[in-house]
Amino acid sequence: MELSPVRRRNNSRPDMLDFERLRNRDLLKRFRAGDREAFTEVYRAHYPAVFRFALHMTADRTKAAEVTQDVFVWLIHHAADYDPDRGELAAFLTGVTRKFLQRRRHDEQRWVPFDEAPAQRFVAEREPDTSDADRLRVAIAALPERYREVVALCDLEGKSYEDAAGALECAVGTVRSRLHRARGLLARKLQDAKEVIRCSV
Repeated sequence: MELSPVRRRNNSRPDMLDFERLRNRDLLKRFRAGDREAFTEVYRAHYPAVFRFALHMTADRTKAAEVTQDVFVWLIHHAADYDPDRGELAAFLTGVTRKFLQRRRHDEQRWVPFDEAPAQRFVAEREPDTSDADRLRVAIAALPERYREVVALCDLEGKSYEDAAGALECAVGTVRSRLHRARGLLARKLQDAKEVIRCSV
């Protein structure tokens, strides 16, 4: 099974991207001035993408929801940290989400042995599933974090290489190389899973 091709979003007109940045800047400015409805609009617009990224990275809906909540609580107190001249709010929030995920993983690793890491426990729990979608989720959950990030952003969320690089704070070339490596690892994992299923039938 192959991942679907990267869905490009660079076809959006520059004036639409500029409008979105100005709108986000205006909403956060209004929120800092005391307009709670402005923050609600930001939350409704960006919650789904933040949650999906957290879910792709944790393979756990409860943890993803907790991380997403942490991100927006943080934004309430740090709305001024977003600079629309440096990029889109979506990419900024992805970067914030990534940092919360890293912090959570660090905290978990203080108490959980490596052989019982969350992603590996998820793999063990889900291994009996045989559908293509289930095998793909298991394979993605088992990827090293740096590869899981680019797959989640580029292949699952359809972000451009440039947007992913901005969110991950790395070069576009790094995103390309990691994605190439990740796809190779996924292809092998999925092929191995098929062989196991074939032998067990």
